[in-house]
Amino acid sequence: MEQNKPQTEQELTQQAAVRRQKLADLCEAGHNPFEITKYAQDAYSADLKNEFADLPAEAETGKIVSLAGRMMSKRIMGKASFAHLRDQKGDIQIFVKRDLLGDEAYAAFKKLDIGDIIGVKGEVFRTKMGEISVRISELTLLSKSLLPLPEKFHGLTDREARYRQRYVDLIMNPEVKDTFVKRSLILKEIRAYLDEKGFLEVDTPILTPFEIGASARPFYTHHNTLNMDMVLRIETELYLKRLIVGGMDRVYEVGRIFRNEGMDPKHNPEFTTIELYQAFTDFHGMMDLVEEMYKRLALKVCGSLEITYQGKQIDMGHWERLTMVEAVKKYSGVDFNDWKTDEDAIAAAKEHHVELPEVPTKGAILAEFFDAFVEDKLIQPTFIYDYPVEISPLAKRKPTDPAFTERFEYFIDCTEYGNAFSELNDPIDQKARFERQVAERKAIEPDCKAQVDYDYVNALEYGLPPTGGLGFGVDRLVMLLTDSASIRDVLLFPTMKPLNDVNKGNDVKNQPVEEMKAEPEKIDFSKVKIEPLFEEQVDFDTFSKSDFRAVKVKECVAVPKSKKLLQFTLDDGTDTDRTILSGIHAYYEPEELVGKTLIAITNLPPRAMMGIDSCGMLLSAIHEEEGEEKLHLLMVDDHIPAGAKLY
Repeated sequence: MEQNKPQTEQELTQQAAVRRQKLADLCEAGHNPFEITKYAQDAYSADLKNEFADLPAEAETGKIVSLAGRMMSKRIMGKASFAHLRDQKGDIQIFVKRDLLGDEAYAAFKKLDIGDIIGVKGEVFRTKMGEISVRISELTLLSKSLLPLPEKFHGLTDREARYRQRYVDLIMNPEVKDTFVKRSLILKEIRAYLDEKGFLEVDTPILTPFEIGASARPFYTHHNTLNMDMVLRIETELYLKRLIVGGMDRVYEVGRIFRNEGMDPKHNPEFTTIELYQAFTDFHGMMDLVEEMYKRLALKVCGSLEITYQGKQIDMGHWERLTMVEAVKKYSGVDFNDWKTDEDAIAAAKEHHVELPEVPTKGAILAEFFDAFVEDKLIQPTFIYDYPVEISPLAKRKPTDPAFTERFEYFIDCTEYGNAFSELNDPIDQKARFERQVAERKAIEPDCKAQVDYDYVNALEYGLPPTGGLGFGVDRLVMLLTDSASIRDVLLFPTMKPLNDVNKGNDVKNQPVEEMKAEPEKIDFSKVKIEPLFEEQVDFDTFSKSDFRAVKVKECVAVPKSKKLLQFTLDDGTDTDRTILSGIHAYYEPEELVGKTLIAITNLPPRAMMGIDSCGMLLSAIHEEEGEEKLHLLMVDDHIPAGAKLY
């Protein structure tokens, strides 16, 4: 079978090239990790932490577990090291001791990279610092990570990159994963609620034979076998109501919907809705269902009826109910009942600077008043009902006022979250509304392909019982219950336009992942101890003789027979490579430093170390933390060129 053509070394970062070499070395030694097909995992991080929450410091459990996941950090400390493993349920520390693991296996562990997927077996215990850990006796490399993760482990700040490479986002940002865990929980709870109410979950076609007269623009495709254009559905409504006609009295569908329209923080071209229909009830029954369901979801997902969304306190326990006429009068002072004719409505719209609809009838203008004066006031959960018939082609007319329909929408934080009707079941009225809707659409867009769905009218002629129907967006609901500002934050793979500098086939940037910036880490310095400042002063002339330069790491290797020394080959801006040795192997592995930009003193006299002349000194920051020395190489922005002088 033909394989994807591998990237050339020129297309890879130096770190990535080092990782590929490690893989090649493993394969040559007969240890290809990609040949491993399974691993006996019998425990998870969070479960172990909960099980041994009361275990005292330095206590043993005697429990042997097998864990598997991604290595997210590694700290080499000579004969013993620590690492953090991230599995499905969180992170846990692993303690790696050479005497327990064995020399060969310990050496292999030291060569592992951040991001490698490993399996470990060992005993659960609590360290003297109080952290539940696993003292491992076996370690298996299950999959080699060939690309370095972002430099910091607190997540990418480049949101576009996060959406495009969600797999990296999920690795680096546990809170993102939590959002999608909650999304799954929300869907599970909705299904459980509807199932308890006797609803049957069904599936209806995504590909439909023609465009209906609704205003939403569809996506078109072509069916080759049938030699006909088809449309990706813009709703599931008409098929679901056909099932009510067929005697399935309570049905719902979790449906993927496609609309060829604009994109913003609350709209994506493909999104998920839930539509449900119940025979022998009306839109008031749907109101009660929505209120009950949303209260249940708030308690289940957020733990309270009082939730916070984008800084606003939302009371999910209280839902106001207003007619559209009442709402417009409340917030604009304009009373629909004062309009006797369409001309009266037009005059009122002009007086209040309200945009006129394409067909300026009283009902349509009322809807425009609502958009202009009401919607942005509806922060707390509110039902708006009794919609004009002009904008409600599928809803049943009010028996007491045929200019209005038994329809409601509900709003939270000034946003519409769902739409419901007492469904129109008069086939004669429905046919007339469909034909008028299509005619109005073609008058505005002469080239549109909208058609009347006469088969649905035919279904109604067999008899649709009194029915209540509801449709709501899952994505907006997830945004609300996870306090997410954008719909793209709750879609695993939102729709994105390919970049100009991408491989158009797979939309991956020609830019290494590790170059993406990371969110700043919150650091606790309360336990840090630093050396006191020198009291003795040095004159400026003496100081100025030291030549501080930015240098780039071309190569870095461990010095043979030395446990501490790393040998750096550096680009210092001249045409000659510079060699500097530094005793920092306890803190860094060589491959971690390739490609980094460091600071060095370059005019020190050569100093022989292990028979190698070290021509300069790399600068590090050293401090003490809880009795342990910590060291950090001074690394600077990679945009600084090699040889740049520091002043």
